[in-house]
Amino acid sequence: MTSQELMDRLKQRFGEAIASAREPAPGAVYLGIAPQAVGPIADCVSNEMGARFLITTGTDERPLPEGGFRVSHIFSFDQDKLFCILQTRVNGDDPEVDAITPKVRGAMWAERELFDVVGVKSRNHPDPRRLLLADDWPAGLYPLRKDVPFDIKPEPDFSARPQLAEPPEGASVLPIGPFFPVLEEPAYFRVFVEGETVVGCDYRGFYNHRGIEKLGDSALTYNQVPFLAERICGICGFIHSTCYCQAVEQAVEIEVPARARFIRSLMLELERVHSHILWLGIAGHIIGFDTILMQAWRIREPVMWLCEKISGNRKTYGMNLVGGVRRDIPKEDHEEILGVVGKVEREMAEVIGAIVGDTPLIMRLKDVGPLPEKDAREICVAGPTARGSNVAIDSRIDHPYAAYPEIGVEIKVQPGCDVLARTLVRLEETMESIRQIRVALHEMPDGPIMARVDAIPAGREGVSVVEAPRGEAIHYVLTGDDNHLYRWRVRAPTYPNLQAVPTMIQGQQIADVPISIGSIDPCFSCTERMEVVDTRTQAVRVFSQQELLELSRRSRR
Repeated sequence: MTSQELMDRLKQRFGEAIASAREPAPGAVYLGIAPQAVGPIADCVSNEMGARFLITTGTDERPLPEGGFRVSHIFSFDQDKLFCILQTRVNGDDPEVDAITPKVRGAMWAERELFDVVGVKSRNHPDPRRLLLADDWPAGLYPLRKDVPFDIKPEPDFSARPQLAEPPEGASVLPIGPFFPVLEEPAYFRVFVEGETVVGCDYRGFYNHRGIEKLGDSALTYNQVPFLAERICGICGFIHSTCYCQAVEQAVEIEVPARARFIRSLMLELERVHSHILWLGIAGHIIGFDTILMQAWRIREPVMWLCEKISGNRKTYGMNLVGGVRRDIPKEDHEEILGVVGKVEREMAEVIGAIVGDTPLIMRLKDVGPLPEKDAREICVAGPTARGSNVAIDSRIDHPYAAYPEIGVEIKVQPGCDVLARTLVRLEETMESIRQIRVALHEMPDGPIMARVDAIPAGREGVSVVEAPRGEAIHYVLTGDDNHLYRWRVRAPTYPNLQAVPTMIQGQQIADVPISIGSIDPCFSCTERMEVVDTRTQAVRVFSQQELLELSRRSRR
């Protein structure tokens, strides 16, 4: 299906409910729709036409001539290499729009966040609890509205209490986190159990939300944002700076030089190699197989040294700018890069052989953390989590970027729909990334590494996706005045994948919960809360940050 065919089909179906249709950049269709038609059109696009939901963004446009708030639901027609952005404008005084979650399961968190950050309520949402903001954040203060300063420090509402999901009748609550020995980062899952069997789960995260989007579209200039974007994730930094730059480049039609595109692809694949090996070591640690942990991290370390030699840093490379890259990779470094990845390939082949031939290890992973293909599609999971459930999506293929059209990508899919399948996908992708690095070096063209970038006009929109090791990262931008963004929206791959955890662990044994969670390679936001159970009365209480601070002070007296 072409973009024109998509616009024609929807106009024919919904008539005047579609007020505008435009394609400002190839492969990105923006449809302006009436508020009352949001639900039916989203249902049609998702469930009848087969588009995959990506993310929702809310924009405070009250300072602009149009006024009000704009809500954008972003979908992807993967096989057609096409984005479809459904946009509607809602009243600025009492912003409210029909929820799409009842028809689009994957939009659950996105619409909860829409209310948290810009105050647009989604009518008839099945779970309208707070998602992003801390429990003691003052009600009625929406941080991504334009009249809220980026450095605001509001007085906390200590009277507020978290809205916790009730466990099923007869079930007990098993808290996992916020600090759990075998998970590499803090996270808080309330697991509902009957004996050793999981019967439900509720997740509460985002307690250390860093306000990165707010900084990006209020305090920083276009070419300061890439360095902030790299700090969205401690492992996938280059992914996010690339995704941001591509969104701006698409918005203002900047053609990145071929050599810069190849350098981006090469660095992205080096990042995928060391990320997948890092995950393999942590997964081995989770199930008590520390030999894998030690071998994996030993194999990974030369890749980190290599990244440091190329960029000056082991992790935050600082190489991307709008229009290209800041550092070249000279010809004399190619041989060393090939030597490192060749050694990694040989050693990983031995590790992979040992893993697939280890019967007890396979038994520990097979049929654990099941995520059936139907659920994976409905929840709109991404990356190895999707491909391990037989969902053949990969943004390097579905929305080609950087040098991937020239390098080529062989997608790795497994039908097992369990932890073993997700493991095999990552192992195969590690070897595929090494192949891509070789091709990128061999085919890298000569030429400049930066395009000419003139003043960026306001009012342009761009959407970009980049396949991070964990899955698809998404950045949306709306350009503004004075060399600043007006709106920047980021979705990391863990965001949809975490929403699949309750499905993965339902009916599983408690002992399988850590590796089921670990199998999505989650990147959690840190948390500052804890739940306390009174063993005499079984009363549950969640302490606020202020209460914990007062308790710690009393204990020191």
